[in-house]
Amino acid sequence: MLDAMLYALPFLMEGLWVTIEVSFLTVSISLAVGVVLGVALIYGPLPLRLLVRLFSDTIRGIPILVLIFFVYYGFPAIGIDLASFWAAVTALTLFKTAQVIEYVRGAVQSIPQGQTEAAMAIGLTFRERLTNVIFPQAMRRFLPPWINGVTDAVKGSALVSLLGVTDMMYSINQVIGRTYEALPLYILGAAIYFIINYSLSALSRRLERRFSFVQA
Repeated sequence: MLDAMLYALPFLMEGLWVTIEVSFLTVSISLAVGVVLGVALIYGPLPLRLLVRLFSDTIRGIPILVLIFFVYYGFPAIGIDLASFWAAVTALTLFKTAQVIEYVRGAVQSIPQGQTEAAMAIGLTFRERLTNVIFPQAMRRFLPPWINGVTDAVKGSALVSLLGVTDMMYSINQVIGRTYEALPLYILGAAIYFIINYSLSALSRRLERRFSFVQA
């Protein structure tokens, strides 16, 4: 058992790097796009709000595995031929973006309307109201679900192995095919995922305490 783990470890580390790449791209792109679309959902003109709402509800209603296969096999039909790595990143990013939109909407709309009215009363512009009044308060409510979403993105990245992307899960299955030692390798993989997600959860708690202290 220990020999199988030691043999697999270098391969798992190579796959782990791909897992980190997929997770980082997914989280960073979805955060940037999701915040913009979340603000558009709240403050944009009606046609834009309807489009964002349609996108968010549709994507969140599709199982992530189905979305991955749809992007990989369906996009070539409309002339968009993506490599397996980028098809996986695109599908995961679409899914996480739809979630970030809802995190932003919930966080911003939880701020009492009186805060916005007070900011308008002292002459702040729309951008100043967002950056100086709304967003600092909404951040406290946005962080917990977003960090949970980050851990989900890391766990969801294991699905990219189904497209042949050599992430950690794919590497585990490859080594199992050579050693026929499934249990110890899955235990090792689960331990690595646990360490990553536990670290992210600890970071989430630390950030929550920090923002709670700052806004107290």
